[in-house]
Amino acid sequence: MAGGVWGPARGAPVGALTLTALAEGIRASRGQPMGPPAPGPQPQPELEPAVEEPGRAATTPTAGGEPPSPPPPQEPAPEGPQQTPRSSWEEGALADLAVYTAACLEEAGFVGTQATALTLSSALEAQGHRLEDQVHGLVRGLLAQVPHLAEGRPRRAALRVLSSLALEHSRDVVFALLRCSPAPDRVAAELWRSLSRNQRVNGQVLVQLLWALKGSAGSQLEALAATRALGEMLSVSGCVGATRGFYPNLLLVLVTQLHELARDAHSPDTPKVWVPSHRGPPHSHASCTVEALKALLTGDGGRMVVTCMEQAGGWRRLVGAGTHLEGVLLLASALVAHADHHLRGLFADLLPRLRSTDDAQRLTAMAFFTGLLQSRPTARLLREEVILERLRAWQGDPEPTVRWLGLLGLGHLALNHGKVRHATTLLPALLGALGEGDPRLVDAALGSLRRVLLQPRAPVRLLSAELRPRLPPLLDDTRDSVRASAVGLLGTLVRRGRGGLRVGLRRPLRKLVLQSLVPLLLRLHDPSPDTAESSEWTLARCDQALHWGLLEEMVTVAHYDSPEALSRICHRMVQWYPSHVPSFLSQTQGYLRSPQGPLRRAAALLTGFLVHHSSPSHVNQDLLDSLFQDLGRLRSDPEPAVAAAARVSGQQVALLARAQPQPCGWSLWGLRHLPCPGRPRPRPARPPPVYADSPFQHRSHPGRWGCSGPG
Repeated sequence: MAGGVWGPARGAPVGALTLTALAEGIRASRGQPMGPPAPGPQPQPELEPAVEEPGRAATTPTAGGEPPSPPPPQEPAPEGPQQTPRSSWEEGALADLAVYTAACLEEAGFVGTQATALTLSSALEAQGHRLEDQVHGLVRGLLAQVPHLAEGRPRRAALRVLSSLALEHSRDVVFALLRCSPAPDRVAAELWRSLSRNQRVNGQVLVQLLWALKGSAGSQLEALAATRALGEMLSVSGCVGATRGFYPNLLLVLVTQLHELARDAHSPDTPKVWVPSHRGPPHSHASCTVEALKALLTGDGGRMVVTCMEQAGGWRRLVGAGTHLEGVLLLASALVAHADHHLRGLFADLLPRLRSTDDAQRLTAMAFFTGLLQSRPTARLLREEVILERLRAWQGDPEPTVRWLGLLGLGHLALNHGKVRHATTLLPALLGALGEGDPRLVDAALGSLRRVLLQPRAPVRLLSAELRPRLPPLLDDTRDSVRASAVGLLGTLVRRGRGGLRVGLRRPLRKLVLQSLVPLLLRLHDPSPDTAESSEWTLARCDQALHWGLLEEMVTVAHYDSPEALSRICHRMVQWYPSHVPSFLSQTQGYLRSPQGPLRRAAALLTGFLVHHSSPSHVNQDLLDSLFQDLGRLRSDPEPAVAAAARVSGQQVALLARAQPQPCGWSLWGLRHLPCPGRPRPRPARPPPVYADSPFQHRSHPGRWGCSGPG
């Protein structure tokens, strides 16, 4: 009878014994009549010998130190110290014993259950086996038993046994659970959540999970199991309060883990395909980490941080291989804005990580350090001289990523006081970064320079002189983000220097505007929407500062690609700045060789209108010859619209060449021999160029904007 009770049930998992059968087995082992267990705490006296007998058998020595004789097969006597290790079904029976004991002591409350767990632990130790091995067996048995327990008291009692064991042996319970449930499992998730609800245990368990996460650098399966367990526990309301004292450390560990996953080429950046038949949460490793981070932030009152990250695409950036540090910067900014009560702890935990030999830890800490400098109280935790020295050292690092973070940090430190400080350190670093090859460095420098200009008493005159040779090449940069930022910086510079431009001051700025006018007009047709919108905004600032009165025409060209509006703009350019016409045409000529069709067509139109409105004395013969040759090559352009525009503009160049007084025998490429200057020749009015509608943008309706003619 006893063997049937303690043996494994046929077809059932290990430990899947019913409570009634287990009670009968215990009574049979004591020679008592079998029957249903009495409710409440009445079975408690019967269970004490059953629990304590293994300890007595193990601690009672025999004569001569000989091992005790094996018990009769019909009695479930406890094992002696020299007996062979128990099999898996015996471990399951031991788990059943824990479940049943907790069920009988349920009325005794938490203290009774805790005493039972301690008694079980003492009995396990007395058998001569390592305690952590026995805890592993208990946890495995509970994982098999819990699904077969009814909801309510039996299941709660089993979960309380686990909590009691975790109170004294949290490390063993945590590692046993992690080893027993490496894959997503509903029962394991229930066990983790039960540990999370116990306020006397959850803090210890979270600490052990944190250490497990730190110590699992070589095993992604262990890291995934620990991350999934953290997510389950942190999702329980009130559990995040147990992280007091190590919240910043836990946050940094999770973010650093995302960096390690992003660097791993074999780690997916997006969740795996999931079907409803699968058990467990539909998450990849990176997604589990993100969910744990969200639960950590939400449980601590940082719901706005989570929302800001979602709106800015921060979570997507955090799991991206090339955008992780951008996500860290967004997270730091959101924490500064909406959860500043942990910033001091984060800042303190970051400092030792800045010198870590592990790239993921070091770069993640650098990004956090850079972002937290936006908080003035946090930045005051260190002397400014110490922070500046560190940021200067980053500027000299051979790795572009470190120089980029240093540049951002320098901008935050110098500009978060409402005025420009450390200008002697800040401005040379920002201007020098404009020549970097890494687009992140150039974007960071352009953004910081724009913030400098937005400060009171910004050095507009100094920056106008310094940016004049550096900014125009960036307007034609091959990187979309750099072009858009450079155009926007020019608009901000014009806006801040508007007062000086009106009274004729700011000569460097005025020269910079005229030098950039052609690129701005052509970039209205840039394939990058950001660059096109930035060009429109900057041209509006220039129109306002220099009183061109062409705002309507510029908007029309930007949105409708209207040739009539462009003709009016060119007429004003030639009329107001006749000495700059050769420069305008030379700049436009460069865009005739652009690899982008919309820019080639726009350059052909701009050339035609500039030539049409120019007088013969404005353009020399060499420039006309060069323009005619480049337009001739575009007649065979693969884009029909570009070829048609080149033919019309070429005719305008030929007409201007005929209108010029030429030396005898001079001929323009492809034209007939012109008469000598001594002979009288008529100079008929040159007809305006007529261009077909653009296939790249919708054209405005005739006369809709009041610019039906060149004006």
